[in-house]
Amino acid sequence: MGSVSLKIGDGTARFRRTSICSSAVNLLMLFSVVTTNLFALYAFSSHSQANSPLLHNSNNISLVSQHLSLILREIDSSQRKLAQMEKQMLGYESIDISRPNIVPELKLFLQRHQLPLGKDSRTGITEMVSSVGHSCEKSADLLSQYMSYKVFDRCPDDWSLGQKLILRACEPLPRRRCLAKTVQKQDLSRWPDSLWRSVSNKSVNWSGLGCKSFDCLKGKKLSRECVGCFDLGNEKDRFVKVKGKNDFLIDDVLGLGSGKIRIGFDISGGSGTFAARMAEKNVTIITNTLNNGAPFSEFIAARGLFPLFLSLDHRFPVLDNVFDLIHASSGLDVEGKAEKLEFLMFDLDRVLKPGGLFWLDNFYCANDEKKKDLTRLIERFGYKKLKWVIGEKADAQVYLSAVLQKPVRA
Repeated sequence: MGSVSLKIGDGTARFRRTSICSSAVNLLMLFSVVTTNLFALYAFSSHSQANSPLLHNSNNISLVSQHLSLILREIDSSQRKLAQMEKQMLGYESIDISRPNIVPELKLFLQRHQLPLGKDSRTGITEMVSSVGHSCEKSADLLSQYMSYKVFDRCPDDWSLGQKLILRACEPLPRRRCLAKTVQKQDLSRWPDSLWRSVSNKSVNWSGLGCKSFDCLKGKKLSRECVGCFDLGNEKDRFVKVKGKNDFLIDDVLGLGSGKIRIGFDISGGSGTFAARMAEKNVTIITNTLNNGAPFSEFIAARGLFPLFLSLDHRFPVLDNVFDLIHASSGLDVEGKAEKLEFLMFDLDRVLKPGGLFWLDNFYCANDEKKKDLTRLIERFGYKKLKWVIGEKADAQVYLSAVLQKPVRA
């Protein structure tokens, strides 16, 4: 069967081909009905024989009772299978809230709630469903710990527990009904001085971190992209002075965008210096970050910039074709199978506008095979190569820098 459309006023009523899941449910229901009828026929035929003068005894009555019990068990089993298949099709009951280790607050959050006005005519939705990552099921104990708090009171000082859940793919986290901990004194600078003014230690919640001050962080190598990145005096030369042939200047890259670069997304890591430099050019940048070993999010926010607390495994919460620019570096090298990088690259391509720029900034090529894999993957997208430089740095390791332009796809 194909699709049939009926014009009703200005709208269209569509009868679509049944899905695989709905077909499976129909087959299971048909099997249950046929099985039930067969058992019923057998039971009644046995019962009719039991009414004959020759076979009327208590053994036959017991046999009929057994058959009826079997029918009831079969019906109950079929109903449980149907309910389970319905949950799997709906996709929002992966966490069994009947388990004893699930705390009441988590149960309340995960419960479905009927829409106050009934079924929504546009979407067909009848219930409100809370959003929570499917992998939270594997960390149910930690999740229950995260949801253990006094309602309408202060939240426990457990942001690191929430990040641990995110890194275990329990993302998004459930909402909570408690007040997050605040710092005693923000001590923030005015814009635009805040871009390069030292951030006060009092502006940060240091719990769960090894260092308790920014002076402690200044000399640390927290990642390939963050070597002393909390020292803003050292950061001031980035993107405005060339240290090697793999370094591109912001003005040169913006020139390739023909003046149409207005908003962008940075997944390179670091302390927000790329976003700060772009802000000086009237370009708004969202910086994707987690607090791995340091208060990256608070530091970026204290500079007057926009941190997005999100892992790279999460589908980016923006619509298709939004950003004019995406900036990435070695943080793009997610570990695991090649398909994991492909999922990430396709999502980055999704949120980048046609004609937008993808700036790959000093991507570390661990080996020649890694460089070839990334090159082949980029070429599959059909991007135009505006800049493409492969070179070595002082550490004798190979890096790839490129500026690529997304094509228009019909």
